[in-house]
Amino acid sequence: MKKIYLYTIAGALTIFGAGCNKVKDFGDVNNNPGATVTPIPGALLTNVENNLGGYASTNGEPMAGGQYAQYFTETQYSGTSLYNLPQASFTGHYSSNLNNLQVIIKLAPTKNMVNVAKILQQYIFWEVTDTWGDVPYSQALQGADNILPKYDSQADIYKGMISALTTAINSFDGSAINGDVIYSGDVDSWKRMANSLKLLIAVQMSNKSEVAALASTSVKEAVASGVITSKGQNFTVKYPGSSFKSPWWSLYNGRKDFAESKTLTDYTASTSDPRQAAFGGESELAGNVLTSSIGVPYGLARLSVTAFTDANPKWARVLRGDFRTETGSVNIITAAEVWMARAEAAKLGWLSESAKTDFDSGLSTSFDQWGLGTTVPVSFSSQFGADPSIQTISTQRWVASYPDGHMAWDIWRKSGFPVLIPAPDATNSSKQIVRRYVYAPVEYATNTANVNAAVARMGADTQDTRVWWDGGK
Repeated sequence: MKKIYLYTIAGALTIFGAGCNKVKDFGDVNNNPGATVTPIPGALLTNVENNLGGYASTNGEPMAGGQYAQYFTETQYSGTSLYNLPQASFTGHYSSNLNNLQVIIKLAPTKNMVNVAKILQQYIFWEVTDTWGDVPYSQALQGADNILPKYDSQADIYKGMISALTTAINSFDGSAINGDVIYSGDVDSWKRMANSLKLLIAVQMSNKSEVAALASTSVKEAVASGVITSKGQNFTVKYPGSSFKSPWWSLYNGRKDFAESKTLTDYTASTSDPRQAAFGGESELAGNVLTSSIGVPYGLARLSVTAFTDANPKWARVLRGDFRTETGSVNIITAAEVWMARAEAAKLGWLSESAKTDFDSGLSTSFDQWGLGTTVPVSFSSQFGADPSIQTISTQRWVASYPDGHMAWDIWRKSGFPVLIPAPDATNSSKQIVRRYVYAPVEYATNTANVNAAVARMGADTQDTRVWWDGGK
């Protein structure tokens, strides 16, 4: 019976009261444990949206991805950046956020709330499958009806996500979206977000020729239907502070365990990238506007890295302090990321638009996102040439996605760019950068047949095993 609790507990998180319109409206409510209770869909949606920021910031997997992709490195307790075994359970994603969204879908308060819940499920499933590879999807979230769900192949999960997003995009009507603290119930915004997610998922399949038709068609459909194109349309969680602080503020709340990696600061220095002024802060204090370009050497054992930080007290913290306030934001899908993905799709011949124009729009919207205005200096943009290569586009996608470590890890694994040198003090046997998380022991203990089938299909269950779309070097 353990698996019931690992994959989903129907109604596990029940929230009571009026629908929420702001993150701060969502709070703890004490209830009589013997009373009959009913989940409030709007409050469940608010809760999930509040949690979404972690998927693009400081939750364990995104921060690890940011270390594998060399956005960040550790300054105190070297381990992840030295490639210690990344063995963690994915079941928390199912029993919390995915399940809460499934409750909304089952209750079906409005058609549009069901659509939003399905869209957000695909975003979370995308994060989960890209971290572990094959995971439960088609049989997940069925509660006691199926406590031992099969692991779907990642190819099938990708096809399922595209299908689910397409259905949701085409199903919106005029009904309300209660509890939406991101887009305040605006249907057009949700359609743009879903199309942008569909675009990014499709581009992630670019190495797999067997799904090229699906990928290219999905990209065309997404762009034709309308994607995020400007900063004001970004899919962003804005935190009000108090009990709901930005995860980026929490990163240095009494600690300073992470730094911007020298890999990134060296690259931004080589291109004279003005965004570095926002990427790295001189102090861990929130609100501090002093910048730093002193990246910490990547992947060093503790004594070596602490020697460096002691000698360079102004080493670059992750983000300048004014981007790490309690009332800060976490960008999940941005116009810059979408334009860069469009540039890659155009380069592949999937879109009949200029890769160069899309690439330049990616630079412009990225500059705007970081408070630099929309005008990119010719001296900066011209160095990438009149016809940027896939290598150039991929590398600038990596820059534009900062500080979303999971996205950066996806880009590097798929493309092999930027070219990254593994940690010099790596502790794993292969000494290579981690390609995926390893399944947790609880999976082998409780869902034995299905996890073994997944391992046989993937070829192995190691941190060097590549997920289905991984075609990088």
